[in-house]
Amino acid sequence: MSLWSNYVLANSLKEAIAALGARPGQACPVAGGTDLLLELQQGHHIPVHTLVDISRIPELGILELRGEDLFIGAAVSVREITHSPLVLEHAVAVSEACGLIGGPQVRNTATLGGNVAHALPAADGMISLVAMGASVDIANEEGVRREPILKLFVGPGKSALSSDRDVLVGFHVPLRRPGQASAFSRVMRPQGVALPILNAAAWLERDGDSIRHIRVAVGPSGPVPIRATAVEELLTGRKFDAHILGRLRETIPSSFRFRSSAQRGGAEYRYQLCEVLLEEVLNKAWKRAETVKVS
Repeated sequence: MSLWSNYVLANSLKEAIAALGARPGQACPVAGGTDLLLELQQGHHIPVHTLVDISRIPELGILELRGEDLFIGAAVSVREITHSPLVLEHAVAVSEACGLIGGPQVRNTATLGGNVAHALPAADGMISLVAMGASVDIANEEGVRREPILKLFVGPGKSALSSDRDVLVGFHVPLRRPGQASAFSRVMRPQGVALPILNAAAWLERDGDSIRHIRVAVGPSGPVPIRATAVEELLTGRKFDAHILGRLRETIPSSFRFRSSAQRGGAEYRYQLCEVLLEEVLNKAWKRAETVKVS
C-alpha cells in the first residue's frame, strides 16, 4: 500500500506553499525524508495524502554569510554542514552536532531543517542551534517571518509549524567574533541507537579569565528544548576555573529534569553524566575562544 497518494516536486516557495494549501487531505513538506518516511512506514505518523518535496527550492539550499549572520538553508544536507568552512569558522558546535547525526548515508540525505522540524527534545542539530542563539525563517502565504528558534517547539515531536501551511526556509546564526566560541558533545548507546542518552552544546564569550556571555542547552531535559538559564546565570561574569565548575555540579540537580528511560538510561545516571558532558563542552568552547582567530 502506498504511504501517500500524491507527490509534488516544488521548484519555488510559492509552488510549495500553494501545493500545501491546495491538497484534499493531509499534506506535508519533505526534503531529506530520513525521519518522516520512516515514521510513515512504521505507522508512527498520521496518514499523508500529499508529500510536497521542497529539496529543490533554491532558497532552501543556500549556505552563506548574510550581513551579521551565517545563513544555513533548511534543505542543506547535514554532511555539507559538517564540512563547511563557514560553519566550522562561525558555528563549530553545529558542525560537530551534524557530524554525529546518523551514519554517512543518512548524513548525505538528511537536512538540518528536518532535524529541527521533527521537534525531538534531544535532536543534535537543534540543540546546537539553541546554544548558538539561532533564529529561523518561516514562509507561508503571508510572506516570510523570522522567529527565535525556541518558538518552534510545543511538545515532544510537535512543532509550531503548520505542515499544511508553513515551510521552514533556513537558520540565521550570529557570526563569531574574537573571544567567542562554541562546542557540542553527546553520549549515545554503543550499539549505535540513534537516540542520544544525553547531548549538550555551549556558546560563550571570554573576557580575560572570565565568561562575559554564555548560552547552554542540554537535551533531553524536558518535553521541549530550553536554554539552561540557571547554569548561564551562574557562569556569567565569573572566573572560569575549578571552583566555578564545582559550583556548576551542585546546581545540576535543580537545573534539569531528567527522567528514566528504557532507551536512554536512568535519571540518576543522566544527572551524573550531565556533570561530565557540561564540563567537556564548556572546556572545549573556553579553549577555542582563546586559541581560534576570526578572519
